[in-house]
Amino acid sequence: MWRISKNLITRSGGGPTLKDICSKAAPLTAQTRYNSQSSTKGAPVPEVPSSADVVIIGGGSAGCHTLYHLAKRGVKAVLLERAKLTAGTTWHTAGLVWRLRPNDVDIQLLANSRNMLMQLEEETGLDPGWIQNGGVFIAHSDTRLDEYRRLATVGNALGIENYILSPEETQKVFPLLDPKAFIGALYSPGDGVVDPAMLCTALTRAATRNGARVVENCSVEDLVVEETGKGKKVVGVKTPYGTIKTEKVVNATGVWGRDLIEKHGSFLPLIPMKHAYIVSESIPGVRGLPNIRDHDYSTYFRIQGDAICMGGYEPNPILLDPVAKDFHFGLYDLDWSVFDTHLNGAVKLCPTYANYGVKSTVCGPESFTPDHKPLMGPDTVITGLYHNCGFNSAGMMFGGGCGEQTALWVMNGKPDLPMFGFDLRRFTDTQSRATQWINEKSHESYVKNYSMVFKYDQPLAGRDFQKDPLHDDMMAHNAFMEEKQGWERPGFFLKESAPVQKYDWYGSYGNERHKDCAYERVLDGDLRYNSFSDYHNLIGEEAMACRNNAVVFNMSYFCKLFLEGPDAQKAADWIFTGNTNRDPKKTVYTCALNDAGGVEADVTISRLNSGSGAVHDPKFEGQGFYIVAGGASAYYTYTMMKDEIRRQGFNASVRDVTSDMGVISIQGPKSREILQKIVNCELSDENIPPNSTVLTQCKDVLNNATEYGVRLLRVSFVGELGYELHVPKEYCSQVYRSLMKVGETNDLRNAGYRALYSLSSEKGYHLWSFDLRPDDTPLEAGLGFTCRKEGSYKGKEAIEKQRKEGIKKRLVYLTLDDQVPIWGLEGVYRNGEPVGFLRRAEYAYYLGKPLGQTYISKPDGGNIDVDYIKSGEYEVDILGKRYKAKAHLRSPFDLEGKRVLGIY
Repeated sequence: MWRISKNLITRSGGGPTLKDICSKAAPLTAQTRYNSQSSTKGAPVPEVPSSADVVIIGGGSAGCHTLYHLAKRGVKAVLLERAKLTAGTTWHTAGLVWRLRPNDVDIQLLANSRNMLMQLEEETGLDPGWIQNGGVFIAHSDTRLDEYRRLATVGNALGIENYILSPEETQKVFPLLDPKAFIGALYSPGDGVVDPAMLCTALTRAATRNGARVVENCSVEDLVVEETGKGKKVVGVKTPYGTIKTEKVVNATGVWGRDLIEKHGSFLPLIPMKHAYIVSESIPGVRGLPNIRDHDYSTYFRIQGDAICMGGYEPNPILLDPVAKDFHFGLYDLDWSVFDTHLNGAVKLCPTYANYGVKSTVCGPESFTPDHKPLMGPDTVITGLYHNCGFNSAGMMFGGGCGEQTALWVMNGKPDLPMFGFDLRRFTDTQSRATQWINEKSHESYVKNYSMVFKYDQPLAGRDFQKDPLHDDMMAHNAFMEEKQGWERPGFFLKESAPVQKYDWYGSYGNERHKDCAYERVLDGDLRYNSFSDYHNLIGEEAMACRNNAVVFNMSYFCKLFLEGPDAQKAADWIFTGNTNRDPKKTVYTCALNDAGGVEADVTISRLNSGSGAVHDPKFEGQGFYIVAGGASAYYTYTMMKDEIRRQGFNASVRDVTSDMGVISIQGPKSREILQKIVNCELSDENIPPNSTVLTQCKDVLNNATEYGVRLLRVSFVGELGYELHVPKEYCSQVYRSLMKVGETNDLRNAGYRALYSLSSEKGYHLWSFDLRPDDTPLEAGLGFTCRKEGSYKGKEAIEKQRKEGIKKRLVYLTLDDQVPIWGLEGVYRNGEPVGFLRRAEYAYYLGKPLGQTYISKPDGGNIDVDYIKSGEYEVDILGKRYKAKAHLRSPFDLEGKRVLGIY
């Protein structure tokens, strides 16, 4: 038994309790720990097969779950572990399984993990170590309790049993808590814990019964990668005992996830850190109690028999250099100067806990990522390589769900859930190589893991990573900047400047915390659930200026691609649902689908003639297309197209020019009048009709002798008469300043993305990864018009099947007359029954009411039609209270679509 006192740690006998520890001001010395390494001396020489359908590298939670799901589906897979199963990080994990998260995909993945755990013993005859003792989230403030009410609403909509409890009710569930120490709680009876060793044994036993193989004490020396005309391709795995031929490999190596791939030019944004918990002496009355998460105190309790395992997320975690390859079952010394931040909160919450000593400490390496989400999916450099790692100390609870999605990715080329938030392609190649950016972002994500999740919160780390050509102009106009995929973009415009600051590491590692930071003060005005943002009216002014006059949006970070080559038309025909073989002036809105008909991207595409060679007017052989897509998913769209061209063998290429051009969008009733002053082409409907593009020149009114070549598109993301200027970065600022100058007499103003998204939602346009995802088809989303009848395209069979058989869900717009804020994830009820949740939520300023988008489905899973939608009475559950809502098949704004035509 370990007893802890100031500057002294002794073994066994009497000693101070946690109460004593908490009263000490001086940091405690580190306990001397063993560093147990597994040994292979005397072990039989591993036998590896000559070939396999799939090779999984890593025998922790991620690898064992992936093996289980592949074998269950008949795939002959081999798992290689360089030591013993669970070595590395899995063996020492706390094994907590929670059910409620502020994301519907997370909730579904956790549900899949839990469902697997609950049936695994019956399937294998082995106890997987699953204990359903429930879970409690503790709240110390009204705002935190509002967050839990939000979790409860989406949980209720998705069938997750949960209860909001008073302190007294919480004490009945966990009698050792002090009800005066908190104001409420969220209780989820279905939560629990799992033993990592027992689980991995059950998983691999089931897998081997289904034909899989597990080879322990077998390290992987290298991937065998072949250079082809289409890029790099994995063809095998090299071990000390022979090479296994395979065309599919899963990297499930956790903290070592980067090691094998960097030599082949592929990189993962992942960093190891020390993560710890302590195990108490036996505490009477603890056995069978639920686990606790006290987010405000950044502390958790995991019940382990009669003991409490206590840990959390501290502000100064220890970042590690690469973890030694032979660090199999080792632990680090616990640095109490880092860990003791958790002690006082734990003792305040549970006074009894203070009376007992520490039996042992556990401090091991864990892998962390820039956004605290795993890194999954296909590698962007090496074909046939998939990743399932970087679990941020959540590998046990996400293991089953993510292992299943990885198996489906490997087998079918796609998961069956919308996994963009987990897909490593949410990060660009540039981000994945940027060590400082990765360190900063991963540190902040670790520190804020227990922070409240607000829709409009922004990171402080990794800022100014990528700036578009108009960044300085935006700052000169007092833009409040947001970050998306590494880019800075304007959220809204203030009267005074509030620039982002250099990352201060939250005052850790000898850095001084910024004092009175204007950027953080502005952020604070957005951090609430039960009232509108402090900037609600300001954003409304920007939105209404667009509806009534004209505004400029800086859309420079939007994805900009050129598709070109002899087979460019064939590639466009296959990848996109719309007819792209149009007049070169025509711009088409269309979708790219997966085999199930789900939307992988929605874009505008313009067929081009070969031009001068300028970035906005490219020269090419064969056919060429200009493609514009959302910026937050830019790299995903780019790699998706590249992969599909490779798979189909088209003689075509995709070129990313996002960083080479800015995009200046002018929108609103007076947009044509203002823009006409600086362009040398006629902006009439006859010359530039809606959804078209031309090359033109813009006058520099600040320097009359200069004209700049630009590409002009007549398109709108907000449902107004509007135009976009796609301008080479070298003179983008000059064009912007000229436009703002000539617009002064018309009160032209800037507007940010907060207004843009509100206006877009109000018009009924889509935002990919929110109300349009890879699990939504165009027919379900009201985009059937984008799917042509002639010719073949990817996903067409699924679309035609839906046309014939009907759909099971449908996008519906809900308006509320009550002036209450909605944020997304609110439960939706039809005639008192849950039928969905809000995928997207905005305030529609022109309509003057909250507006949400949801997919409605029948509780019995049957087909859904217009009569079903129209015949129901709808309510939206907001923070535990239901509000009446009106359902619309289309947004009620400008139903005739006149405004985008310039008819006012």
